[in-house]
Amino acid sequence: MAKQVFQKEINECAVVIVGGTSGVGLATAVQFVEAGATRIALVGRNSERGNAAVEVLRKQNADITVVFISADANVPSEAERVAEQAHQDLAGLDILVNTTAASYVPKLLFKTDINEIPGILNQQALAPLLMSRAVLPYMREQKFGVITNIASDAAKVPTPGETIIGAAMSAITLFSRTLAVEAKRDGIRVNTLTPSLIDGTPVYDRVMDDPFSAKLFENAAKLASLGVADPEDLAAMIVFLSGPGAKRVTGQTISVNGGISAG
Repeated sequence: MAKQVFQKEINECAVVIVGGTSGVGLATAVQFVEAGATRIALVGRNSERGNAAVEVLRKQNADITVVFISADANVPSEAERVAEQAHQDLAGLDILVNTTAASYVPKLLFKTDINEIPGILNQQALAPLLMSRAVLPYMREQKFGVITNIASDAAKVPTPGETIIGAAMSAITLFSRTLAVEAKRDGIRVNTLTPSLIDGTPVYDRVMDDPFSAKLFENAAKLASLGVADPEDLAAMIVFLSGPGAKRVTGQTISVNGGISAG
């Protein structure tokens, strides 16, 4: 007889979305509500944007519990505070989604100030690592949890201008795969999404405003024969990975990129 895999339905889960006040994070929150989630915490640094996002979800369903937690998830103590507060406010912590994105745009390495490199790595990679670690005690205790981290195709495809970004994204993807192996015995699943362009996001606007990165990504967009991804595309995959349909999916790195690259 096959070993039973424990998996909660979406409507039973308490969901924490870091970077949940805009872009992919907010689109994911909206789709979680559509899927039946009634306990959601949105994490971000901008209180005005966070409160506006909360209202978006309350208009969608007035009966849900939704809170905004103001924090910088790149700081270890802040990550721990987020996990503790979310667990308390939501009466549980089952699903963690890390969708944070830094403001850095692609730049050739020789044009990158050497003093900027530590900050770029920290801002791009640190939050998913810290938040994943912060929620582990709660998930291990209940023998269930789902973590989805957002990286990018820069982790897979060597692209001029993305040396430092690629290093950061590779850190997220290998961290997530290794954590999936460590945590599977506790009923915790960990996966990573690696988009390329995501239309309709602040990051997309930033890269398209820069001449070098705009040329880089305009060429990439031509390869997206299925269309450039938007926040809703990423959100749909995140909700799927969080639910019973993906109960045996862990340690995977999945590109949602419209065909820009494969692998």
